[in-house]
Amino acid sequence: MAVGRVIKVSGPLVIADGMEHAKIYDVVRVSDKELIGEIIEMRGDRASIQVYEETSMLGPGEPVHTTGEPLSVELGPGLIEAMFDGIQRPLDVIREKVGDFIERGVNVPSLSRDKKWRFVPKATPGTQVSPGDIIGTVQETVLVEQRIMIPNGIEGQLVSIVSEGDYTVTEVVAVVRTPKGDKEITMMQKWPVRIQRPFKEKLNPDAPMVTGQRIVDTFFPVTKGGTACVPGPFGSGKTVIQHQLAKWSDVEIVVYVGCGERGNEMTDVLNEFPELMDPRTGEPLMKRTVLIANTSNMPVAAREASIYTGITIAEYFRDMGYSVAMMADSTSRWAEALREMSSRLEEMPGEEGYPAYLGSRLAVFYERAGKVICNGSDGRMGTLTAIGAVSPPGGDLSEPVTQATLRIVKVFWSLDADLAYRRHFPAINWLNSYSLYLDRVTGWVDKNVEPGWGALRAKAMELLQEESELNEIVRLVGYDSLSEREQLKLETAKSVREDFLQQNSFHELDSYTSLKKQYLILQTVMFFGDEATRALNEGVYLKKILALPVREKIARAKFTPEDKMKDIAALTDELTKSIDELISKEVMTNA
Repeated sequence: MAVGRVIKVSGPLVIADGMEHAKIYDVVRVSDKELIGEIIEMRGDRASIQVYEETSMLGPGEPVHTTGEPLSVELGPGLIEAMFDGIQRPLDVIREKVGDFIERGVNVPSLSRDKKWRFVPKATPGTQVSPGDIIGTVQETVLVEQRIMIPNGIEGQLVSIVSEGDYTVTEVVAVVRTPKGDKEITMMQKWPVRIQRPFKEKLNPDAPMVTGQRIVDTFFPVTKGGTACVPGPFGSGKTVIQHQLAKWSDVEIVVYVGCGERGNEMTDVLNEFPELMDPRTGEPLMKRTVLIANTSNMPVAAREASIYTGITIAEYFRDMGYSVAMMADSTSRWAEALREMSSRLEEMPGEEGYPAYLGSRLAVFYERAGKVICNGSDGRMGTLTAIGAVSPPGGDLSEPVTQATLRIVKVFWSLDADLAYRRHFPAINWLNSYSLYLDRVTGWVDKNVEPGWGALRAKAMELLQEESELNEIVRLVGYDSLSEREQLKLETAKSVREDFLQQNSFHELDSYTSLKKQYLILQTVMFFGDEATRALNEGVYLKKILALPVREKIARAKFTPEDKMKDIAALTDELTKSIDELISKEVMTNA
């Protein structure tokens, strides 16, 4: 192990000389306290090291030991239900060892070396194996079966495999004979976080990731294997939307990265997730969740590593054939860490002080999402969906992080401070947001849920756009200057906004809405507009139409339990009957 010496300390950046044997991105241990760091620049024998721990009281002359390995994560049984920091140190184990606050230099393994897992072999000796082949399984939680795969770079004949039993992650469970000799396989493998895990082929994603959030699923859907960003100013609900997506998305694994978030928000996640039930299985959501917490009071350099740690763990489960969703909250604070390290390295700054390579780093991260055919002989498919929150200063969407992200992702959920101030949540602005997956998802939903989904959505979106234009007229000349037909459009659009788009994430029945229920609610709201137009054509006054008792039932349709959706469907018959009665009264009055 090569040893260098510290010659300069600048916050989380440490310069060391005598490092001619080290390589860029090598992990090093700084000083006798063994602070974890990573080499990010080499100039001759001088290495610039970003240290992932507090560097106070560190001075020139301290030793620097290189490990010769890049920053890597440990992948294997023990990931699910765990909570790690930005460099995959288990926070619960650290708490038991040193207390509530992380001490400098604390060194604990990411995965427990003592816990035994029930290994069930799925391959037999003599079989030819290659990277990605599944040789056994471990039932990690009631919801997640870990599939033990042949690591990358190992190919040959399976010489031996253990019988079913309990083993630790470091015990040898199989031996593979390769041209370079026998290779021992354990249940744990390591992977460098900055390198994308390999796969056979990338496919076009088409199936939607159902989130249960009406404005997302109906108007601006994201696919399994897609990318999305949620930019918005302070207080507009970014974190709540990320929590909702993590809770309710119809994926098998969730990786949630709190990158520079406030500690109390991560505390909410920790308290809520064990209590929340999966709508499909009835089990706690933590049984399929991995949490990575790098809160705002933790060392800034570790933010830079946290999203790579998260997406590498997500890729590992994708390679097993699972659908995985990764939430990064927020990439702005990750970019701020990049900016701080770049300025300390004295690099030429780009726009607003961010490094010139900001866009390429964001692209490298988001491009790791996708729908793929995984390595292995069984041809299994896996998906990884990446959703990043962006926190533009002052809500300015023209700032560099937001603009660089929008050039990469295909779904844009624009959070609006005005909507948030009016207590309209989720505060996603339906006029500014977009989804480039819409055509693909519409075809899938028309085929698998309801044939008229695409046409209904287009009709509702057109109505919301007309409402925006009519509101401009109202501001100039007043509501009463509009014709009754135009006033009806405003009332129907208001119903779309308040009875469909507005959703209470803390209400037991409103927090999650299935695709079928979403279709029924929107269909009922739009059907009211059609029937009210029919009544207007027959001479009925708008005031009488808006006073119908059935309108209150339509407004409360979103609180209908999922097992009573026929009650929503029955509203159309009740509405038709009510409108027919109004028309018949009008005819009798005129007669």
